[in-house]
Amino acid sequence: MNQHYQVRQCTAADCRLRFPARADQLPTLQCPRCGAATLICVEVVAAHEGTRGTAAAANAAAGNPLCSDDGAGSQERRRQRCLTVVVDNVRSLFNVGSIFRSADGAGVAHLHLCGITPTPENPKLGKTALGAELTVPWSYHKNSLDCIAFLRRAGYLLWALEEERDAISIFQAPVPPQPLALIIGNEVTGIDPALRRAADAVVALPMYGAKRSLNVATAFGAAVILLTHRI
Repeated sequence: MNQHYQVRQCTAADCRLRFPARADQLPTLQCPRCGAATLICVEVVAAHEGTRGTAAAANAAAGNPLCSDDGAGSQERRRQRCLTVVVDNVRSLFNVGSIFRSADGAGVAHLHLCGITPTPENPKLGKTALGAELTVPWSYHKNSLDCIAFLRRAGYLLWALEEERDAISIFQAPVPPQPLALIIGNEVTGIDPALRRAADAVVALPMYGAKRSLNVATAFGAAVILLTHRI
């Protein structure tokens, strides 16, 4: 079923929260963070089947051996080698907690939580993160475009993890020599179209069943383990 939605941005200069909203909501929809007026940045029609999730990878490919503890400081060295993740407007506390768990297991260097994505400041997130919110470095960005601009300046290559017609299989995408930032998106609307356009590549998991996507947290968990093997 096709869904109409918008990407809106807060008009307050000190906020600029960027978030997805249903197109049938009021044109004067207020910012959920500061209450200021919002403007429509883009209108999107998307075909979704049930709950949307970003596409992901599910099995390890031949590549680097698993990271393992080898003495004091090894965890920090693993995190320095592994990728950074941009979490774009993932709304569910359950999903974000699960993303923290997977990020910890894969040695992700940093989680950039954007827009309406809940942060570990919400104590309920810990019910699914189970302590991973204390071990994975994170930061919060009201506007995801500011976040990826920062990562660009820091020399990161951007991959959007999303199911779309022209996406590259994550099993086949060439692994870049420079640092990698993986972008994952909202459960219903997916990744902000502006972020997809800014990405160097859109990668996806080939799907073989009746459903064409996975829950965002499930998808991320599979993809991040694969990438940890490959980078």
